[in-house]
Amino acid sequence: MQKDRAFFERLYKRFNKRGLVTPDPLQFLYQYPHIKDRELAALLGACFAYGNVKQIIKNLNKIFALMPQGPHAFITTHSAKDFHKTFAGFKYRFTTGQELCALLINLKTLLAQYGTLENCFLESYSPQDPTVLPALRAFAAKLRRGGEIHSLVPDPQKTSALKRLNLFLRWVVRQDEVDPGGWQKVSPSQLLVPLDVHMHRLGRMLGLTRRNQADMNTALEITRALARFSPQDPIKYDFCLTRFGIRDDMNYKDLPGAAQ
Repeated sequence: MQKDRAFFERLYKRFNKRGLVTPDPLQFLYQYPHIKDRELAALLGACFAYGNVKQIIKNLNKIFALMPQGPHAFITTHSAKDFHKTFAGFKYRFTTGQELCALLINLKTLLAQYGTLENCFLESYSPQDPTVLPALRAFAAKLRRGGEIHSLVPDPQKTSALKRLNLFLRWVVRQDEVDPGGWQKVSPSQLLVPLDVHMHRLGRMLGLTRRNQADMNTALEITRALARFSPQDPIKYDFCLTRFGIRDDMNYKDLPGAAQ
């Protein structure tokens, strides 16, 4: 079914609501008013955004409970030895405590070098690039340094849509009732849709793509299609679209009714 801008704007107005966030890793970001904590919470939340959403929330609750002073203070004031002690025995699906600690060690190093994750990202970012993809790939490579990080950050040189990192960018760059934002120098017009199974299915349903693979080329195609309706903020519709199929009370079959 081909849809026009009015359809997507009605969806955004009706469903882009804070009250529809839960269950979503995004819900954890609201408890951190300072961007130095929020960007780290966003990255950890996005990295673990794979699997059943209820298990994702349960897992993140455990992780953030072990960082009572906030992610920034925890990461910058603790040592690698502390990380391994804190997360001894940790396991979430494919992710071991060893891998989580490797990511935390990398984050500590990056914060010492750049001050913030935003500064780290900006090192490879250009406002002239059509999308954030070049900077995103460079950022992912920095997060993966050391070779022990496999399940949390995908290899940026492969065909992956980098869904979780694009989700992270949506959360920290965009700012509205749902996305808390905080980064000031990356343009929302360059963001890419966080392509998961829900968005891929909806993209095909709504005529945004005909591609069968949920890879980076499909993410780029869907983003370009959405940019026809909102060139300055093409992924503003991501949250309201992906509520269908994620929330128990919002099913794909109800989507056409949202256009009424």
